[in-house]
Order: sequence, then C-alpha cells, then structure tokens
Amino acid sequence: MRDKLEILERRIAESEQGGGEKRVKAQHAKGKLSARERLDLLLDDGSFVEFDRFVVHRSNDFGLEDEKYYGDGVVTGYGRIDGRLVYVFSQDFTVFGGSLSEAFAEKICKVMDLAMRNGAPVIGLNDSGGARIQEGVVSLGGYADIFLRNTLASGVVPQISAILGPCAGGAVYSPAITDFIYMARGTSYMFVTGPNVVKTVTHEDVTMEQLGGADTHAGTSGVAHFVYESEPATIAAIRQLFQYIPQNNVDDPPRGRGTDPRDRRDEALLDVVPDNANKPYDMHDVIRRVIDDGEFYEVQREYAANILCGFAHLGGVSVGIVANQPAILAGVLDIAASLKAARFIRFCDAFNIPIVTFEDVPGFLPGTAQEHGGIIKHGAKLLYAYCEATVPKLTVITRKAYGGAYDVMSSKHIRGDFNIAWPTAEIAVMGPKGAVEILFRKDIKDSADPQAATDAKVAEYTAKFANPYVAAGRGYVDDIIDPRDTRPRLIDALETLRTKRDRNPPKKHGNLPL
Repeated sequence: MRDKLEILERRIAESEQGGGEKRVKAQHAKGKLSARERLDLLLDDGSFVEFDRFVVHRSNDFGLEDEKYYGDGVVTGYGRIDGRLVYVFSQDFTVFGGSLSEAFAEKICKVMDLAMRNGAPVIGLNDSGGARIQEGVVSLGGYADIFLRNTLASGVVPQISAILGPCAGGAVYSPAITDFIYMARGTSYMFVTGPNVVKTVTHEDVTMEQLGGADTHAGTSGVAHFVYESEPATIAAIRQLFQYIPQNNVDDPPRGRGTDPRDRRDEALLDVVPDNANKPYDMHDVIRRVIDDGEFYEVQREYAANILCGFAHLGGVSVGIVANQPAILAGVLDIAASLKAARFIRFCDAFNIPIVTFEDVPGFLPGTAQEHGGIIKHGAKLLYAYCEATVPKLTVITRKAYGGAYDVMSSKHIRGDFNIAWPTAEIAVMGPKGAVEILFRKDIKDSADPQAATDAKVAEYTAKFANPYVAAGRGYVDDIIDPRDTRPRLIDALETLRTKRDRNPPKKHGNLPL
C-alpha cells in the first residue's frame, strides 16, 4: 500500500506542475497567475475538490504522442465562495497554450452538468489560445458541446466568465453566452480573429489591445461587464458578486450584511435634483443615498453610461438597480443603453432579483445614426424585458418621464408593482418647450412678441402637464412622496411584494426582437 501511495503522491505532484516550472515562470513574467493560483484566490481556503486530475489527451498526431500532461490544460472541480457551492474550471496556458482538446472539453462539460444537476453557479477562468489544431474537428466538436451546455444552463444557474489571457476564435462564444464577463487590463484579450488575420483580410493595422483588450470591450463593444487592473482584483470582484446573486433560478438571493437602518431618511435628497429642469445631476448620488450603506455593485460602468445598472441591497434584500443617468446625454435612451439594461433586467428576472428603477428620461435619442442602427428594435428589447419580468418591479420617477420612454421604464402599464414620483417629476408626452412649439406654432408665429408668447405657453403647459399630479390622479403612479422617504417606502414595498405571484402565458418562449 505504501508503494502505491507514493506513486499516487508523485502523480498528484506532477499534475500540479502544469506545463512545468519554466512555463509557469513565463506566465508570471507576463503578470499572469497560474491556473491553480487563480483558484486559490477565488475559492475559500481548502475548499477546492478537483476532478479528472489524471486525464490526458488522446491524440497521437503531429508530435502529441510524446508530450502528455496530467489534466490536459484545464483544472476542474468544485469549491466554495463564502461557504456557497460553486463549480469551476481554470484553463492552464502552460499546457499547449491552454488549447482545447476533446479531453479538455469533456472535463468542462462534466462540471457544467454537475452544476445544472445540483443547482450551483459555474465560474470559468479562461486563458486559452483556442482549439487544439492537432485534434482538428474533434476540438471543434468539444467547443460545441460546451456551447450547448452554456445555452441550456442560461437562466437556470448563474454562469460567470473571467478572461485572464487570450480568448480567440471559438473560445469567445462560451463566455459570450454566460451572464457576466470579467477582464483584467493588460493581459486579457477577446476576438474572433486576431490582428494578423484582420490585417490580411481588411489591411487594418491593429494591436491586440485595440482589437480586443479589456478597455475596448468595456467601453466600446460592451462585451465585458467588469474590468479591473489585475488578476487578483478581478477574482476578488467575482467573489463580491456572490453577495447579490442566488445559487440558481429557484433559490432566493442572499441577504445583505449591512446594518443601515430601514427607516433612514436622507435630507440631502431634497437638493439632488436641480430646480432648472435642463440642468444635469449624477443619479449615483440618489442611488447611494437610498440603498444599504451606499454600496452599489455597478455593471458595465464604462459602457452606455447614460444608463446605470448594478446590484445593491435594500433593507437587506438583494435588488437590481436600473437608472437613467442625467449627467450623461441627459439620461436619454439609445441603442447601447437599451441593450445594456435589457440584458441586465432579464438576468435579474431569471434569478428572482427584484428590479428597482430610478427614472429621469427625456426620451429616445433622435438622429439618423440611431434610426439606421435599429433603435426601434433595440429599444423594443428594453420594453420587452420590462414587460416580461415577473419579479417585483419598483419605480421612482425623480424628474423627467417623457414620451414612449415613460412607458418603457417600468411604468404601471407594463406591470410595474410600485410606482412613486417625487414632486419634481414631469410626466408628459414631451418637454414643455417642444410641446408648445408643436401645439401653438401658428399662434406664436402670428404674435407680436413670439418669445413672450412662447414663454407664456411653456409656463401654462408646465403647470398643467409637466408635473406628477395628472398621472397620480389617473393611478399611473401610486403616490407622490417626499424624496427623503424614498428608502423606507421602497423597503416597505419590497416586503409587501415578497410573496408576489405573477406568471406569463404558457409558451415555449417568446420572440424577443433580436
């Protein structure tokens, strides 16, 4: 027995070396951690249990018969984050550049199947050069096996991807299907085709960073949801996400740990919204004064900044926040903002996270670029997401709620559960000036003093329509409140909605306007 134990210990030690000490040092020299070092940071101390550590590739083509490594380039298993079960895989760039083989794919598929069966999240730490060319179509088949599981698991268990190295070709589509993508600056790259292929086909000279770096995907493409300065910071942020999301689509999200009083009123909320309706303000100031301890876990901060999305706790309840941002483009809705918010709303709805909307929106962004880019169908995605959601939906109108954007932003008409407005709210078809210019164009033109006539009609329209009282009189908002009472009123509403029962009509699935 002792002899056999010695053999086992030796093979375990060999499996933990990856591609060897020299390659691990090369990884460190690039500012990257090894596959196992990443898991050590991600999971609670001593909680990792490994699967398939002795698996090796099966190909004997193009020299592979002489080079086999235990684990075959990916470390898989399960562990815990703050005591909660998660399934994990960590790709090892020191073994064949982290390239995916048949055995590699089977290991990942095993942990994904177990995650679905046991109702636990899946976290993938990606660092791969793509398909293993020596295995040809077998490696492509392995990718497809993973893609299928990503799709079937979507909305059933949370799926998190961290891009911690190159992620190219077919390798990018698995992360793209998952719920959230994290990237680290300077070492993370995602692209379907690399710079060399781009130059050959389109004659464009572009660097890896410009084509698919962390900042490109955070601010331009919107592919990445979170970007951090280093791998440790990225992995720490993934752990933090688990303060807000549940294990699966049946369980409730975790309770917050804060001690912020439920009945806290904030005097500063009286001065956040400017008296001048055209003056911007930062919606972050509203959100942080309402939520528990001011802790807002923002999603896609650098992308479509005219709308804010993120997680928080309200009275200890995990909520998803969607808010127009008047400080950027006046908080207008455009293509990027619609896509960003729609996907976030659908994640919250899939995983039983109530949605709190802070509304100050002048409408949809006009212009040929938006119309030709498909603002109609993309804006409809946001509308669809809100309409489809059956979780508790709470809305606070702080100022402008104009036109179709009023309908879209979780209005009472699309099953908003608790809709309140501040006295500064302006709920109307459009802004006073625009409405007057349409309704009274001829009268103003024919008047002796067009400017004075315009000002008078604007004042009249404002008094009659640009306020929350007409909507309140119709029951379109449930109450007009003192802004200082926003936090306690929302917390109380969440408590009443805890047992909410709402269902959509039976169907295979809807036809989202893709």
